[in-house]
Amino acid sequence: MVSLPHPAVTALRVVGVCVVVSLMAGCAGSSRQGVEPTEDYFAMSLPGLEKGFNPQMSPIDNTLTQLRSFQTPPPTVIRQALLAQHQQWSGTPYRIGGTTHRGVDCSGFVRNIYRDTFNMELPRSTADQVHEGRLIDRQELQAGDLVFFQPPGPYNHVGIYMGDGYFLHASSSRGVIISTMNSGYWQRHYWQARRALDATHLAQLGDF
Repeated sequence: MVSLPHPAVTALRVVGVCVVVSLMAGCAGSSRQGVEPTEDYFAMSLPGLEKGFNPQMSPIDNTLTQLRSFQTPPPTVIRQALLAQHQQWSGTPYRIGGTTHRGVDCSGFVRNIYRDTFNMELPRSTADQVHEGRLIDRQELQAGDLVFFQPPGPYNHVGIYMGDGYFLHASSSRGVIISTMNSGYWQRHYWQARRALDATHLAQLGDF
């Protein structure tokens, strides 16, 4: 007679498979916990969201309206739209494989922001996102560009550049946060930057 595995063993195997799938979809391993800088620069050096905003509209609605009113939005407008997204997502914890406000990983967060802000669908994983658009030099960075890092551990990391050396991302230690690329940690592990948004795509923002 063939013996069947104990239900508890089966359950453990299912959980193990789910964890592996989540890790494959994510972008940063737990080995980075407690290593990343933990500062959030939102209230320190970045301009506030209140200036010029219509009080009858939410920050997201207002900035998206501004963004779509330009044929080719200037970097300052893109930056304001990203700041509004930060305000909406701030406090969201990091969770490998997560894609919602209950928990999100770096590639899932970037994908959400690109979809909701620029009406552009990116691949789910960092491994695929790194092939989007064109490779650019760090000196060419503009608001909205993707920035990639190779920190310790098996997973790469991705964020969205905001200008002046800052980038928006889902940190494994603090969740959704704005960090400076000029810190020792991010300087050491910087990998590359890519421009997924081009003038043609930005010109289509007014169509949605």
